[in-house]
Amino acid sequence: MKTYVVAVVGATGLVGTEMIQTLERRGFPVKKLIALASEKSKGRYVSFNGESIAVEVLTDASFAGVDFALFSAGGAISERFAPSAVRHGAIVIDNTSFFRMHKDVPLVVPEVNVHALKKHNGIIANPNCSTAQLVVALKAIHDAAKITRIVISTYQSVSGAGKLAMSGLEAEAQEHLTTGKSETKVFAHPIAFNLIPQIDKFEANGYTKEEMKMIQETKKILGDDTIQITATCVRVPVLVSHSESVVIETEKKVTPDEFRAMLTQSEGVVVVDDPSNGRYPMPLHTAATDPVYVGRIREDLAFENGLSMWIVSDNLRKGAALNAVQIAEAMIQK
Repeated sequence: MKTYVVAVVGATGLVGTEMIQTLERRGFPVKKLIALASEKSKGRYVSFNGESIAVEVLTDASFAGVDFALFSAGGAISERFAPSAVRHGAIVIDNTSFFRMHKDVPLVVPEVNVHALKKHNGIIANPNCSTAQLVVALKAIHDAAKITRIVISTYQSVSGAGKLAMSGLEAEAQEHLTTGKSETKVFAHPIAFNLIPQIDKFEANGYTKEEMKMIQETKKILGDDTIQITATCVRVPVLVSHSESVVIETEKKVTPDEFRAMLTQSEGVVVVDDPSNGRYPMPLHTAATDPVYVGRIREDLAFENGLSMWIVSDNLRKGAALNAVQIAEAMIQK
């Protein structure tokens, strides 16, 4: 079996760590792993396949001999170093938002649009974590009945904002339980025992950047600019796994049973839909697992050809690290 030199940029971050663990868990054919991060991570080590690998400081020379470069260190780092990695011959799989809407950069979820990998300039974009789980769940019904409208409300865990956000939630919760109040640690407002209806900055149209990412990325991945989409993204006091309440309208009527049957045949999807017995997807049960879970499937009362559903997935896995590694696997298969 051919093996590959893989570099992980942002190797000590939450997603970078998950990328390394995913490479190991899935048995990706790694000849050599290069862990790259900023100067402040110098002297640290990461574990891979039973070995301790020293973290190297990211420079333009870091990509010599690299086959795949997985980026998860912020958009500015991707903008600065991804072209350098391509010049060295690496295929870049970027987890930031910087390249996602570039016309010459494919935005890929392998279960949905693996064909988009046929054309790339050396850079492939990973979608927003909330978008990834959404399109995996909706791919089959869009192919069968054409989705015309999507209404999304997300309930996004703090891990989407990184390690400091997770430790901040824990600290705030402990402080609140001890003193009856808590001060914000990471977000604009306290997150413990609270919900924050803002993720990223607000734009002129009243939507946040996170909401606009979901709208634009969903259209690009599904290859259909005619879908009408609206989104409200909310940060919730959950450590891992994003949840979504989703309503869709289709051109052709699809019953809940027909949709469940489609989902059972969809790659990467698990149906958990037995509400009378209290069975539906929840973050507590989906964290540290790979699938996208769908439940609460029912006819929507607002649209003639409408369906409502509840979608949950580990945002660090399918929403980030797993999807990136799956892209690399698909490139090898090509």
